Amino acid sequence: MRIAAICASGLLLAGYFHGYYALGFIALVPWLVVLERAASWRTALCDSTLMSVAYTMAAFTWLSTAIAAYTGISSALALLLMSLFAPLCQPQFWLFALARMLTREHALWLGVLVACAVWVVSEWLLPKALGDTLGYGLAPARWWRQAADLAGSAGLTAALLASNSCFAIAWNRRILGWRAVLTPGLIALMLPTALAGYGVARVHMLENYFALPTPSIRIGMVQSSLVDYEKRRQKLGSYAVVREVLDRHYALSQAAIEHHGAEALLWSETVYPTPFGYPRTQDGAAFDFELKSFVEGLGVPLLFGSYEVDERGEYNAAVLLDPERAITARYRKTRLFPFTERIPSTLDYDWVRRMLPWSGNWLAGNGARVFPLSTSDGRELNVVPLICLDDVDPMLAIEGARLGAQAIVGLSNDSWFSQYPQGMQLHLAVARFRSVETRLPQLRVTTNGYTAFVDPTGEVLAQTGIGEQAVLAGMVPIRTPPMSLVTRFGTWLGPVALASLVLVAWQMLHARFKRRRSSSEAAEVDSDPNTEMHSSLLSYPVRLLAMALKTIAALVLIYLALAMALREAWNVHSARQLWTYLALVLVPLVSASAIYRWNYVRVKIIAGDSQHAAGFIDLTRGRQTQRYALGEVASLRAWRWPDASVELAFKSPSNAHLFLSLQQASSLQLLQRISHAMGAQSDTAPIKATVKRLRARSRFFDHAGVKFGLFPLLMALPAFRLHQVISFGSTFGEYLSFGALAYLQGIIIWWASWSLGLMLWAAFLRLCTETLLGLIGVLRPALAQDWRGQFELVARLLFYLLVPIWFAVRVLAG
Repeated sequence: MRIAAICASGLLLAGYFHGYYALGFIALVPWLVVLERAASWRTALCDSTLMSVAYTMAAFTWLSTAIAAYTGISSALALLLMSLFAPLCQPQFWLFALARMLTREHALWLGVLVACAVWVVSEWLLPKALGDTLGYGLAPARWWRQAADLAGSAGLTAALLASNSCFAIAWNRRILGWRAVLTPGLIALMLPTALAGYGVARVHMLENYFALPTPSIRIGMVQSSLVDYEKRRQKLGSYAVVREVLDRHYALSQAAIEHHGAEALLWSETVYPTPFGYPRTQDGAAFDFELKSFVEGLGVPLLFGSYEVDERGEYNAAVLLDPERAITARYRKTRLFPFTERIPSTLDYDWVRRMLPWSGNWLAGNGARVFPLSTSDGRELNVVPLICLDDVDPMLAIEGARLGAQAIVGLSNDSWFSQYPQGMQLHLAVARFRSVETRLPQLRVTTNGYTAFVDPTGEVLAQTGIGEQAVLAGMVPIRTPPMSLVTRFGTWLGPVALASLVLVAWQMLHARFKRRRSSSEAAEVDSDPNTEMHSSLLSYPVRLLAMALKTIAALVLIYLALAMALREAWNVHSARQLWTYLALVLVPLVSASAIYRWNYVRVKIIAGDSQHAAGFIDLTRGRQTQRYALGEVASLRAWRWPDASVELAFKSPSNAHLFLSLQQASSLQLLQRISHAMGAQSDTAPIKATVKRLRARSRFFDHAGVKFGLFPLLMALPAFRLHQVISFGSTFGEYLSFGALAYLQGIIIWWASWSLGLMLWAAFLRLCTETLLGLIGVLRPALAQDWRGQFELVARLLFYLLVPIWFAVRVLAG
């Protein structure tokens, strides 16, 4: 059963990677079904290991034959080695399985989210040689792939994983009836629908942007179909090979200008098979001079692949020759292919090189560069070159876009798998995502296929065939690309997923500690009549002061909300708003919180004696303890404003009124003791409702400091950075221009603006939550109390998720 399920997932993945992209949303379902039913860790790890092998076979069978042709080993041995190393090359499968097993005791949806985050983090921290991820299979899907500009290909992978997980949950729940299947089934269907909806809207937005008139440059790309330089060199000699390569490119370049009107030319990776500008022989110097003279004669810029040498070693490079400006610009390939172009430094030993005699010694470059392709009449297109494997690294294209690139130029030599079009198709699919993420058009020139024009939506507008000798020419607009979230924040999903995992792990450990402590406290309460908790003890005047401070804050917040709704269109336009918020909302709230902290006490119930059978309540502040007899409690009353608290009124002779702030959900144990001592005189229903309200809240996410201090700061910093870049030219522009005080004031203003907006949003969510629960409580009070936890969770998700999504949409829109 398990083997059959894994094979089924492997077959579905094979169909997915061969263009049947809708299969991506269900391809992993058979494996996930058996994973959910795994009885032990060993079974789960075994299944996930086999799944990594099935994934490798589905996506990279072609690679074994290519490796065999390149290295000289047999295809069967190459396939066997790929299978053996699959768990190391695809660790996301068994890490995903470990996450599901670790979270099995927790909420089902939490387990799914944690497992998906583990998958994303593993691919972010452990990048693969070919950069493969599930999301790349959506390259042919015009609408679905557009969401890559939000969170990159990793975001598409996360959506695919979530959809597969929901389908698997629905399948495993089918025996429980349609109600159990409804929620996961709807989520599984909503994910691809939401992706498609975003794609339609985004493409419409881009089409409107692209419709604006703009100048352009006609670029010609030369595909010579000359491959295997080494065999040609052994047969004809080095001089003859260079001569043949240059003559063919000269002829095709002349055709590109004469017949296609090309105003700039692109040649492929390592097309000039000797270090340009660093001649090793007289023939090399002659070839350099000849190529410069050819470009000057054509009068158009040429960007081509060559080599570069310095005192450290040799580089795979792209060289720009511009006849108008006499520019010779260079870019060094950053991402080298392991065990072919280089051997990792940790494995660079003589015995390793003897085993891998084909391995090179090239050095890696230091990041993206932007070149200008200029015409004689002054038009200029800024391009970021990416050489071969560079296009699997999203950050290189992103850095180029940030440096002002208006197009991506991909130079590649895919001839080593000329007989295996699946490899070329995968490489082109990966390259297309760089255009989607940055919204830059792409010109991809290869030695023998696929040379292609890719538009900013990832659509291939034109391409050559494999092995064709061809010229591909087309117009490339000169314009600033529309903004994308990935361009602004890079591959942000990996770090965010990692931070979320750390937070969830902390929460799980904290919850586990609380459960153990609660169990021990409950056992202690059962065995010992003494019960202890912490609270804030307020006298009547102090409570009135705290109530007045919170009331002032609430009224001023309502005033600010009305003023923003009626006059400011929900925007913060003036310093007056911010100072009002800081002075009359935040300061009173912080002062009230300080009052509670100042009046912090330890509350303890003491067993009674023969004279006071009901026991005593001890209130300890520092070294001073006040004791009251529980038998003297006259009334017990629950309060909700300004905080969750109870009022204890004692009979004569003490005649005291005490207000105890309920700060712990375990307060119910203490209240039950007090209520039991009072007998039939107390109505504990309001108190139980108050305690349930406490239990529904999160000590971290519902903490005022997190909601209105830390979270607004996290949202304000990206917005503040955008403001700095737009207004002052760099992240620290205001600091460099006006000093640290002005820079700090700017951060405070942005934080206060976000804090005010988020407090209004939280107030709105609280109003909706309490209104809905109040309406439910009119009909069924018990049901309202039971549903409070779900309502609080929804409000929490809307607060922490909807605001970043809204911010992302605002960034994308302008």
